[in-house]
Amino acid sequence: MRKIQNISLGLMVFLFGVFESRAVTVPNVFSDNMVLQRDTTVPIWGWGNEGETVTVTFRDQKVSTTVKDGKWTVKFRNLKAGGPDALTIAGENTISLTNVLVGEVWVASGQSNMEFSMMRKPTTAADLPNVANPMIHWLNVANARLESPTNNIKGVWTECNPQTMPSNSAVAYYFARDLQKALGVPIGVMQSDWGGTPAEAWTRRESLLAKSYAQEVVDSEKMATALSKKKPAAVKKEKATKDAQTAKPAKPAAAPRKPWLAGELYNGMIAPLIPYAIKGAIWYQGENNSSSPQNAWRYHRVFPDLISNWRDDWHQGDFPFLCVQLAPFESPVPHAAFDSVREAQLKATQTVPKVGMAVITDIGEEHDIHPANKQPVGARLALAARAIAYGEKIEFSGPIYKKMKVSDGKITLTFDHAKSGLEAKDGALKGFTICGADKKFVTATAEIEGDKIVVSSPEVTQPVAVRYGWANYPVVNLWNKAGLPASPFRTDDFSLMEP
Repeated sequence: MRKIQNISLGLMVFLFGVFESRAVTVPNVFSDNMVLQRDTTVPIWGWGNEGETVTVTFRDQKVSTTVKDGKWTVKFRNLKAGGPDALTIAGENTISLTNVLVGEVWVASGQSNMEFSMMRKPTTAADLPNVANPMIHWLNVANARLESPTNNIKGVWTECNPQTMPSNSAVAYYFARDLQKALGVPIGVMQSDWGGTPAEAWTRRESLLAKSYAQEVVDSEKMATALSKKKPAAVKKEKATKDAQTAKPAKPAAAPRKPWLAGELYNGMIAPLIPYAIKGAIWYQGENNSSSPQNAWRYHRVFPDLISNWRDDWHQGDFPFLCVQLAPFESPVPHAAFDSVREAQLKATQTVPKVGMAVITDIGEEHDIHPANKQPVGARLALAARAIAYGEKIEFSGPIYKKMKVSDGKITLTFDHAKSGLEAKDGALKGFTICGADKKFVTATAEIEGDKIVVSSPEVTQPVAVRYGWANYPVVNLWNKAGLPASPFRTDDFSLMEP
């Protein structure tokens, strides 16, 4: 009898396993509390048994399909903002998802300043008791670096409240808060970030290796890998005694972290989000690529290529991509590196469609690469979104250098985003330098004349170029009267230690 019972139990386990393998499943991007993108085509996908019919129902739309090669996809059309509603997925089993909203979905990505959590500093933690908003929902993607693309993530959607938000991005929260207030519709944030990471790791490897600078990427990886494999030198400590110095056993130094490879974070943290319908992306990254002038120069090509890669793979056209320009910080690397990355970020807004930028020259901290004041960062990203993504006729950028004219030993500068007027905050204009043909920049006097700025120096009688905020930690104060700071810039095209 015991033998028969064991056989029956084994058969039950086998049959249960078969049933489970046939069950319709979905990736974790689809869960209770998710937000679906309004007014567009919204794909829902998952897995099931070959040939199985899957029916997905949401509001008044019901769409059926057949599992092929183990996967199924259905699409909803032109959903209107609102909710909450339930969504059901039915095959040989049924999945019911609740508290589903329809609104605006944004990806928030980058490195540590995007990862910077609400609870990290008192400045942001003070807002935690007031974050509850059932119209803002969040998906925080767990860190994953992979050699090949995955089709799932760790993490599920949650509603924005004091219990769920402490470990979530402060920048993305302030962005979502301001955007939700302005639009009056639900906002969904898909947070996918990792501190200390380069842009190359967030770009599909095959995409980068098809570029003209592919060998630079490969060589940089080889060098970093070789350095990481070097045995770290032991740290020798000595202890004083009455009679002599006696050496203690050497303590091994910490091994270097495994170097980042192109595509690793794309594979683990971006690929599994595609093709979830989104409105756009906000991006705060670049500090890692400022580690050397050579890496920073490559960022001029990598950054726009990352944007193009994401847009190509998502197949949603040129969706808005909004970045944060690097904050002032007295970095130990040559200032050519920080300046070059800031310039690359600025140029992307001028050469790539629907790219915006939040300038934060006013909130940097000289000795901390992670400034604590994240509210203005999110607010300025939200302004850029309202203008670029939603077509509002508002000023969303500080003054951006447009052109220059040399006359009578002075250089006159003209700016975009200056219709409201220009102003110097807290006294005379600061942060301008000027040079002649010798390319030696000196501190300059700058004065506002109408909607222009006139720059000069008695040391430079025949000027050829002007720079503004050209330093790791620039001290600057040019704003427009809409209350937004000017981006650092240069009028020259001198080499910035290009390899």
